[in-house]
Amino acid sequence: MKLKCLIADDEQLARELIKSYVDKIDELELIAVCKNGMDVRNVLNQNEVDLMFLDIQMPDLTGVELLKSLNKKPLTIFTTAYQEHAIEGYQLNVADYLLKPINFSRFLEAVNRAKLLYSPKEGVSEVEKDYIILKADHKIHKIRFEDITHVEGLREYVTFYTVNSKVIVLKSLKKLEEELPSNFLRVHKSFIVNTTKLDSVYASELSLGELKIPVGKSYKESVLRLFK
Repeated sequence: MKLKCLIADDEQLARELIKSYVDKIDELELIAVCKNGMDVRNVLNQNEVDLMFLDIQMPDLTGVELLKSLNKKPLTIFTTAYQEHAIEGYQLNVADYLLKPINFSRFLEAVNRAKLLYSPKEGVSEVEKDYIILKADHKIHKIRFEDITHVEGLREYVTFYTVNSKVIVLKSLKKLEEELPSNFLRVHKSFIVNTTKLDSVYASELSLGELKIPVGKSYKESVLRLFK
C-alpha cells in the first residue's frame, strides 16, 4: 500500500528537493505540492492524505498553526531550518522532524518511521495488533502487549514497564484504556495492569512479582469481578 503524501513549503527549491526524494520511494504517492498553509487546508478538504511533509516557517499560517487547526491530522514530518521548534513538533505528535538541508538518507529514515506509525483506516485495528508503537526520546519503540507488565501515569506522562525495560511517553491513561487489549485493566487512577502478569489479587492490592500495586476504591468492584 502506498502512502498518499503532500508537500508544503514556501520555498521553491525546498519543494523541488523533497519532491525529488518522494519520486525515489515507491511506497509514496504524491497528491499535491503546496506553497502555504491555506493551500494545504484546501487539499485536505478534497483529498485523503496519509502523510505531510510540512515546513514550519510559512507566511500567514505556520506549519505549527496549521497542524493545530486540523481536526483530522495526517501523519506529519516537519521540515525546517530552525531547531528550536523541535520540542513543539514532538508535542504535536509528529512522526519526525527534519532539519534543512535535508539529505536523502535522513529523509528515508523519516519516511520509514512514518510507515511504522501508519495505521490504515480499514483492516486490522491497533487493538487487534499484538503490539503498540510508542515515540520517546526521538525514537520509535515497538512493544509487544505480552511484554508489558503494567503502565503507570504521572500527570501528562505515562511509563510503560516491561520485564526488561521502561519507556516514558507523553500520553494519558484515559486514552490508553481505549487502545490496550481487554486483558489490560485500570485498577487505580495511576495504574493499568496486564492481568496475565498478576501473581495474586487482594481487595486493595495486586502483586506483580515483588511489585505491589494499589487498587483504587472506585476500581475495586471491577477488579474483584474479573477474578471471581
